Amino acid sequence: MIFTACALVGKRFDALLVKGMNFTVMKNSILSTLAKSLEESRKQNLKLDILIEVYAEIKMNNTANQEAIDNFIENITEISECVNSDYWNGEDVMGIFFNEFNRFKKKSESGQVFTPDHITSFMYRLINVDYHDKVLDAACGSGAFLVKSMCNMIKEAGGRKTKEARNIQETQLYGIEFDREIFALACANMLIHLDGKTNLAQLDSRSQEACDWIKSKPITKVLMNPPFESKYGCLTIVDNVLRNVAKHTLCAFILPDKKLEKDKRGSKLLKHSKLLKIIKLPEKTFEGVTTSIFIFEAGVKQNDEEIFACYIKDDGLETVKNQGRQDIKDRWQAIEDEWVRVIRKHSGSDTIQWIKPSEHLSYQMPEKEFEISEEDFMKTMMDYVMFQQGIDVKEFGETLIRKVLYDSEVTNSADDISIRIERGNDETEN
Repeated sequence: MIFTACALVGKRFDALLVKGMNFTVMKNSILSTLAKSLEESRKQNLKLDILIEVYAEIKMNNTANQEAIDNFIENITEISECVNSDYWNGEDVMGIFFNEFNRFKKKSESGQVFTPDHITSFMYRLINVDYHDKVLDAACGSGAFLVKSMCNMIKEAGGRKTKEARNIQETQLYGIEFDREIFALACANMLIHLDGKTNLAQLDSRSQEACDWIKSKPITKVLMNPPFESKYGCLTIVDNVLRNVAKHTLCAFILPDKKLEKDKRGSKLLKHSKLLKIIKLPEKTFEGVTTSIFIFEAGVKQNDEEIFACYIKDDGLETVKNQGRQDIKDRWQAIEDEWVRVIRKHSGSDTIQWIKPSEHLSYQMPEKEFEISEEDFMKTMMDYVMFQQGIDVKEFGETLIRKVLYDSEVTNSADDISIRIERGNDETEN
C-alpha cells in the first residue's frame, strides 16, 4: 500500500518510471523523487521524513519478476493520469487503495475505519464549508475529508490555477494522525495532489501536545470520523477538539449511534458544546456498526435545547461483488441534495425528531406496532392447549415427524394422494 502510494507521488513529480527497468532502479527512482519533492516542505514540517522512512523500510520477497514490474509501472501511469485529470472529484485515492488492500481486514490496528467518499461530500455540505474555511480532521487517516474539502474549495475558488487555490493548499487544510504508516499514507495522498502536506501532524489527538497544536491553528470547521472504540480514545478525541477550536466552530463527527449515551463522557460534552443535529446514516454505511453524524457548535452550552434528528434510510448504493458498496445507478447525488435541503429546513421527512438531551442523545428508532397473524395465533393456542394437557411440545413434534417419515406409506395416483400411518394393529388413513 505504501509502495503504491509513493509510486503515485513519484509519478506526480515526474519520477522516471519506464518498462524494462529492474526493481532496484525503480525503487531508487521513486525514493530520489520523493526526497526532492519534499525538500521545500520539510523546512516547515520535518515529520514528512516519516514518509521516506516508511518507504525505505519496505522489503520485497521477490524482485525478479520483470513482467510484474512492467505491469506495475503501466498501472501506476494510468492511475496517475486519472487522479491528476480534471475529472478528479476529491475522491480519497489512498483510502480506496487501503480498502482494496485490506478488504478482509475491517480496520487498521489503530482503529481507523475509512470514510466512504459520498459521506465526506455530504458532511462537507452539512456544515456549510466553503473556500474561505480552514478545515481540521484530528483523526485524518488517509486524508479523506481533507482531500474532499480541498477539491470542493478549489472548485468554489475558480479552479487550480487561481491564487486562492494555492492558498487553500498551503494554509487551509489541517490534519492529525497518530499511526505512523497511516500518517505516511496521508502525506502521500496530499502530495499526489500537490497540497496540504505541510499542515499534517503525527500526534496523538488524546494528548496535550495535540490540544496545543489545534489551538494554535485558525480552524473554522471540523470534519471527522474518529476511531469508534473507547480504547482508542474516541470521546477523548472529540472532547479535545471541541475544547480547543474557537467558540461557535461547527464540528461534524461520525460516531456509533449510541456512543454519547453509553459512555458517561458523552453527556459531559454538552456542558461546553451544543449538540445541534443527529443524522442517522443508512445501516450498511459501515460494516458491523450503525452510525450517525453528530454536529456540534463548540464553546456553547446545551442548556436543554432540543436536538434536531433524522434518519437517512437508504443512500442508493448497492453491493458489488468484491468491490464493496458503490453508487452504480448514480442515485446518491439526488439523495444528498434532498437530505441537505431537509436538514437545513428542518422539514420534509417523516423521520424527523426533536430530541430532549435530558432523555436521549441518539436518533430514536420507532417501536414496531404489535401485530399477530392468524397462523401465529393458532400456533400459540395449540401450544397452550398442549400445555394444559401436560403434553411436551418438543417430544410431540419429534414423535409426529418420526411417524410421518418412518411409519407411513405414501401412495400417489392421478386422482388422490394418501398417507397411511401404522399405529400398532390399527391403521389410520389421512
